[in-house]
Amino acid sequence: MAQLGFLGLGIMGYPMARHLLEKGNQVAVWSHTASKAARLARENGAIACETPREVAAQADIIFLCVGDTEMSREVILGADGLIHGAKPGSVIVDSSTIAPHASIEIAEKLRSAGIDFLGAPVTGSKAGAEGGTLTFMVGGEEAVYQRVRPFMEQMGTQFYYCGGHGAGLNAKLSQNLILSNLLQAFNEGMVLCTKAGVDPEMMLEILNNSAARSAFISAKAPAVFARNFETNFSIKWMHKDVGLMLDSANRQDVPVPLTALTHQMLKAAIAEGYGEEDMCASIKVLERVTGVTVKKSQKL
Repeated sequence: MAQLGFLGLGIMGYPMARHLLEKGNQVAVWSHTASKAARLARENGAIACETPREVAAQADIIFLCVGDTEMSREVILGADGLIHGAKPGSVIVDSSTIAPHASIEIAEKLRSAGIDFLGAPVTGSKAGAEGGTLTFMVGGEEAVYQRVRPFMEQMGTQFYYCGGHGAGLNAKLSQNLILSNLLQAFNEGMVLCTKAGVDPEMMLEILNNSAARSAFISAKAPAVFARNFETNFSIKWMHKDVGLMLDSANRQDVPVPLTALTHQMLKAAIAEGYGEEDMCASIKVLERVTGVTVKKSQKL
């Protein structure tokens, strides 16, 4: 029985940890919300811990999936962090989406303590986490990745070894850069066609049968039309990721003008109170400005 750990039991982390438990592993867990760890212990046999340090003391490989860079830094390097409980030779796998430069710094500090590290952000949102079909983008030493991959395979179906520390995060941020800008283009195009009197469902059919076809848009559009903004990946977290993209681009002297605009539009959505809703709810900013609603046709 493998001795694993998991920190962060949110929309993504909870089902990821549950998959590891269902595969017969021993999994020590921790969450800022203690009731989530207690529930996973009660329903799936996890070992609920009071601190990240306690998780590390009971695991050889520890995964985490938390909200942002500072959360990741705190649970790994903080006063009660993993570094203080992890045994030399153990592996910490950070599946959070954080700043690449911070991930590299964390890796260096762990290496000095004899602890291996991978930055392995995931994509697939809530459905991928629940279905065990996540995609992992991995940065770090390849030998460490090969050691950990069998456990990643219990949570995902696609795996990309991208290179050294920070490489997986740069891949994830590049993907989200394209997704977020696609979403902004969708918002603008759908509001424009609706304002002009074109049925949005017809517009989607046109898109799906043209060079503008996008699996992402095809998946998100029906939720917009149904006005269903249940969170799979929130505006708040996409705004955070776009901010990381801008920082990374600045550090590498890469101009990203479209992404800067998208960042501001997501900020506007947060300012209007939509931050906790799914990222497709960002369309409501342009809908309010223009006085139209992109929704399913009422025609019989």
